[in-house]
Parts: sequence; C-alpha cells; structure tokens
Amino acid sequence: MKIKKMLFVTKFEDLCYDAISSLLSLQRAGLDHVVFLNVIQRGDVAMRRGKGHLKEEEVKLKETANIRFIDWAENLFEMGLEVGAYIEVSTLIPEILRVVEKELPDLIVIGHSHKGALKQLYAGSDVTELIRRTNVPILVFKHMMEDKIVPEKLFGRPLFATNWSESGKKIIEYIKGLKNVIGEIHIMHVVKESALKSPDTHEVQKVRKTERKRLDDLCDELEEAGINARPHVYVGDPQKEIEKAAKEYQASMIILGSSDKAAILERWIGSVSKNIADKSIFPCLLIPGDKSEY
Repeated sequence: MKIKKMLFVTKFEDLCYDAISSLLSLQRAGLDHVVFLNVIQRGDVAMRRGKGHLKEEEVKLKETANIRFIDWAENLFEMGLEVGAYIEVSTLIPEILRVVEKELPDLIVIGHSHKGALKQLYAGSDVTELIRRTNVPILVFKHMMEDKIVPEKLFGRPLFATNWSESGKKIIEYIKGLKNVIGEIHIMHVVKESALKSPDTHEVQKVRKTERKRLDDLCDELEEAGINARPHVYVGDPQKEIEKAAKEYQASMIILGSSDKAAILERWIGSVSKNIADKSIFPCLLIPGDKSEY
C-alpha cells in the first residue's frame, strides 16, 4: 500500500513546516499530494454579546492561516508535490472527517498538545474518536524534545508492537509500503506475566521460544520485502514495556494497531494504543483494524 496523499491537520502551535519536512521522505513511498487543514475552533473567535462571532476576527484568522499555507505550498510545489488546503471555523473531528471523505487520504497527521489533559487540542479523546470513525492510519506527531527539535528521519527506525491480532496483517502490508522509507524496524511482542506463572522453567522458556519464532517469521517476511527487521520479546505490562523498548532501541516512532474495541474500552479502562499515543514522548502511528474486529 502506497501513501500517495497525506492530510496534515495543524493549529500551527505544534505543527509547522519543519514537521512537514520530516515527513517528506514519504515521497519515496509514493507521496505526491499534501492537503493542509486548519480548523479554527469557534471558541478561538472573539465573541460579542448579542452579535455572536465577529466576522472581522474570523476573516483575520482565516487569512493568517492562508498566508502560512501559501508559503508552505510554494516550497512543496518546488519539490513536485500537489498541494491543497482547507481553512474552516468549525468543530475539529467533524471537519477532519468531512475532508477525509472528500480527499480520501492515505495518512492523517495530527499534532499532540503539551497543554495538559483538560486543554489537549488533538490527542486523547480526539484520536480515539478518529480511530472509531475512520479507517485511515493516524500519525500523532510529537517533537520528542522540549526544544521542539524535529527528528530528521521520522521513519528511520520505527518500533512495531504486535499483539498478534488480525489487524496486524493490515499493519504489515502498510509497513511493506514504506520499504523505501524505513531504515530498520524493530518488532516486539509483550508476553503478559500471567502467561509465565508455571513453576517449570522449561515451560517458561517454551513460551518465549514460541513467541520469538513468530517474530522471526514476521521479520523474515519483511526482509523478503526489502526491510531490515529485528525481533524482540518482552515480558510485563504492554504499555510500560513498549515505552521501554522504544527508549532502548532509540525508536524514531512507535507503530501500533487499534480497533473499534480499543476505542470503546478506552472510555472505561483505557487502551494501550490510546495511552501511548497520548502520553509517550515518541511519535505514534496508529493503524486501525477492521471495524468488525472485536
């Protein structure tokens, strides 16, 4: 699967042109079209009692965004990319879904807010809502550093955490489409401690060897597709172990699967994909599974 069109959703505070630059390696995966979307939240437009939203303020915000997009587009045109833009005063998720339906992107890029849980702009519940309502992969972009340094090779060394769900097959095909972009991929599976409670050491090692064999087979499949892959078996809490592995292997991003079930469970107990996308310092690529998968 190629990534030909990317929807880049920005409010400018966290996602600027340097973020786009770090994604341009996707041209080697077929990227030839970038669509910008700036959703101006209604609360950002000044209010006047009895008059609702001030038209002048709305026009100013739209034109300010338009100036930024024109500047970005000029650079992308020179690189041979087609560019489109939407600037709307609206509600974030419905507007993203409207543009997704019209443009049919292969990837949605959204920012991650650093303003606290009550003021998050794009992460958290918005990501969960997008996963629930679209099959398009979502990249939650993060700068990873307080000084907002953008990683030069965002796809250079990703970590893919698999739980052997059916959606994993879709993710592998998506990863294969990135073979000209990925430098090396680390693939891990986290064995829950409950699976290792046997007092027999041989039984414990049998579990490890079984999981390692599955990972080796998956790495072989990717190697055949032209992607250098390395397998890892971890034990413990999935969220903590994925974060640990990402740090140990200096991952450039974390790739995770998600499903309708994860989106629904998140409302009650949280999900690994949602929590990592929300709390991890690493950029996260979330690839939804089939909507019928539970």
